[in-house]
Parts: sequence; structure tokens; C-alpha cells
Amino acid sequence: MSVVPYSTTIIIRRSLSSRPRHDTRLDKNHRFLVDRILRVDHAGELGADRIYAGQMAVLGRTSVGPVIKEMWDQEKEHLRTFEQLVPKYRARPTALIPFWNIAGFILGASTALLGKESAMACTVAVESVITEHYNDQIRELIKDDPTANRELLDVLKRFRDDEQNHHDTGLDHDAEQAPFYKALSQMIKFGCRGAIWLAERL
Repeated sequence: MSVVPYSTTIIIRRSLSSRPRHDTRLDKNHRFLVDRILRVDHAGELGADRIYAGQMAVLGRTSVGPVIKEMWDQEKEHLRTFEQLVPKYRARPTALIPFWNIAGFILGASTALLGKESAMACTVAVESVITEHYNDQIRELIKDDPTANRELLDVLKRFRDDEQNHHDTGLDHDAEQAPFYKALSQMIKFGCRGAIWLAERL
């Protein structure tokens, strides 16, 4: 039977006692940040999915239908990804999911009923807020721990680029020609920011 020398035992004990204790507050803050991000992003992508569903219900057979469908397909991928990440990170989904289902569809369908320009104005307004929101979250995750948050950073950067592309697509398809474009845009942006605030907390 091998025996550890007494001097070695002392060194091991001193080494263990000199290690900095794990800061549980940092760990708790990290979990809170990830939980909040996943909760609000899952809700946001659900809302976006329903917005495009509403637009497709009205404009699906028009000339702009294929454009809306392409963007919708990307939103479906975003939603599937967050539906996998929420349980993986044991995040708590928002309690407002039933509301997003209804409100998103109504927003998409109602703006589409005003014409394709208004539907695209809705897309531009929503994606402007979402792109800005993703950028804020990316900065938060980098500040927290870019290595530990690598998976989420990669996802958010990719989705941020998709949303920016949707924004630009809306502008390319006459969003700014919508009646009362500025007022409609500001109203939708205000609603989106309010929805984000609620989803982060409920």
C-alpha cells in the first residue's frame, strides 16, 4: 500500500484551502441572464411566427406571398431552435404564450388587410425592434462570459442577421409606401417594446 508523504499532504491541504471559493452570486446572475434571454426570445419568435401566419392567411396567394413565406420559414426555424433551447437550459417560458398566439396573428392579418405595403411596414417595424434587441442581448452575453455563452451567441448572431434581412426585404417591397407609414411604424414598435418588457418578467 502506497503512503502519501506527510509533506505532500500538507501541500495538498494548503492548495485546497487557498483556492478561491466559487461565487454563487455570479452563477445565479448567469442563470438569470440566460433564463431571461431564452424566455423573451422564445416568446418573440412565437409572436413573429404568428405575425407571418396572419400575413400569409391574407396575402398568401398574391404576388408578395412567396416573399412572406420565405421569411415565415426562417421564423419557424428560429422558433424550433428556441423550443429546444428552453428545456435544455431549464429556462421558464413566458406565461403569456396564449396571448402571443392571438395577438401576433391579429397584427399580421390586420396589417395585411390594409395592403401589402402595410404588411411590409409591419415587418420593418417588428424586425427593427428585434434586431436591436438581439444586439443588446449579444452585448450582455459577451460581457457576462463569451466562452460559456458561445452557443447562445452563435444562435443570436445568426438570427439577428436573419431579422435584419427581413427588415431590408420589407423596405425593398414598398413598406414606406404604406398609408401613414411613420405613425403605423411607431405604434408597432411601441407595442413590440412593451411585449418584450412583459415577456422578460412574466
